[in-house]
Amino acid sequence: MMRIPLSPAQLRASWLDRTMIMAVVLLSSVFPVELFPHTSPAVKGLDGQYSGKQGQVLVVTVKGEVQATEVTGTFLDRTIPFFREFRPGEPAGYVGLVGIDMQDDPGTHELVVEVKQGEQTKQLSFNVLVSKEKFTVEHLTLPKDKVDLDKKAVARWKTEQMQVKLALTENSRLKLWHSNFVEPVNGKRTGIFGSVRIMNGKPRNPHNGEDIGAPMGADVVATNDGIVRITVDHIFSGRGVFLDHGLGFYSMYFHLSEIVVKDGDLITAGQIIGKVGATGRATGPHLHWGVKLNGARVNPYALLNLPFKNGVVPAINLSTPISATISIPETGHVAQ
Repeated sequence: MMRIPLSPAQLRASWLDRTMIMAVVLLSSVFPVELFPHTSPAVKGLDGQYSGKQGQVLVVTVKGEVQATEVTGTFLDRTIPFFREFRPGEPAGYVGLVGIDMQDDPGTHELVVEVKQGEQTKQLSFNVLVSKEKFTVEHLTLPKDKVDLDKKAVARWKTEQMQVKLALTENSRLKLWHSNFVEPVNGKRTGIFGSVRIMNGKPRNPHNGEDIGAPMGADVVATNDGIVRITVDHIFSGRGVFLDHGLGFYSMYFHLSEIVVKDGDLITAGQIIGKVGATGRATGPHLHWGVKLNGARVNPYALLNLPFKNGVVPAINLSTPISATISIPETGHVAQ
């Protein structure tokens, strides 16, 4: 094949093209954001830093979004709904409660918050540093039939798990709770939330709530306003009540001797919902109090210390880690 020589003008154009390409490549490696603003990765944590331990609750406040129609967060694949906050004399904002599950991996994770304004959406990014909590280890000795289930009992347990899962599938889109949470029963806290349970020498799932020792038949009250989503009588938890407080926030009350509410009832904070008992897998009268916050299992006592006052949230953009006071567990009170 005959090679046609390039003219001087073509040679100059070819040299200029190569020079321009090299310059663009060099500049893009030094200044990628300026040259390609639409393809650069978002900077994580640009809008704030938060920190908390496993089982704690973080309060996230987004200020100044007066025209926002919806604010939603995503943290470790869990959806965090935000609710509107009003403070006299200040711009409206949105507040979200971020639960750190008792088994979330320690380290820094991103909380992405989407702010919708009509057809437009903008994203905020926060870094959340999750620290490891030091949970206790419980060694328990129980009758064999309380620990090892036969096939019939296993089938019942699986059916009960599915019943609860279906009942809690749809979260109320309304915020039903208010700022003042109350302890459901007066008694001795065992401080065993998150504890690793060794039953008859075999490790079991960590304890996902708090046990409160109280006399048989003592009143058990709702920690806050809500709807009775489901009442149960299960193999492990005994007689129990699940309250839906809205926006993915549930509280649970197990081992009751008596339930005095029914599915669908509207409940106010402090209202009696049942009586302390020892039903299900329990060796003595007590209340198992649990909380799930958008799928995260958190220490229920964290609710009593949330930094709310007079129905509003402090105008801050930094979270306050919440710790529950714990004591040495009592082996006489056993719960799921």
